[in-house]
Amino acid sequence: MRRDRESGEERSRGTQRPVIMGATPFHRSILEVQLPKHFDKPTDMRYDGTQDPQEHLTTFEARMNLEGVGDEVRCRAFPVTLAGPTVRWFNSLPQGSVAGFSDISRAFLAQFTTRIAKAKHPINLLGVTQKTHETTRKYLDRFNNECLEIEGLTDSVANLCLTNGLLNEDFRKHLTTKSAWTMQEI
Repeated sequence: MRRDRESGEERSRGTQRPVIMGATPFHRSILEVQLPKHFDKPTDMRYDGTQDPQEHLTTFEARMNLEGVGDEVRCRAFPVTLAGPTVRWFNSLPQGSVAGFSDISRAFLAQFTTRIAKAKHPINLLGVTQKTHETTRKYLDRFNNECLEIEGLTDSVANLCLTNGLLNEDFRKHLTTKSAWTMQEI
């Protein structure tokens, strides 16, 4: 009876005792931390093992930073973002082995390392050429999307590759009137 009364009091105050389930990879210290009252669980993020795990971690961390939550809450929220085989992977981690988010991050990246996207080299841009019936605007959009995947790309290299792939002679001539355009100017 006393336990029922305590549960009712906790519910009326808006706090809940954490429910500690059976086997879990979380250390007890993580399980004992209460989730903030208005915490927005990241249920709209899903990682199924086919995408870049680094990108998923970066997006997850940004979301948790926005929520302003600590390490323990990050640990508790991360499994909500997993789907399919990644849930089974997470549940197979040794009981009590996750004492902090760095433990999850390390194990996650190690498990899905083959899915980490390889950075493209600027030389790849030479293969991005305007198609015969493609508008210049569509080509520029496609070219810009490719540029986003290349780390350390300079404006001069991007300009050279863009000019090389253009079919629109008037626009090509316009681009050669200045030694180097920035992608923003183009």
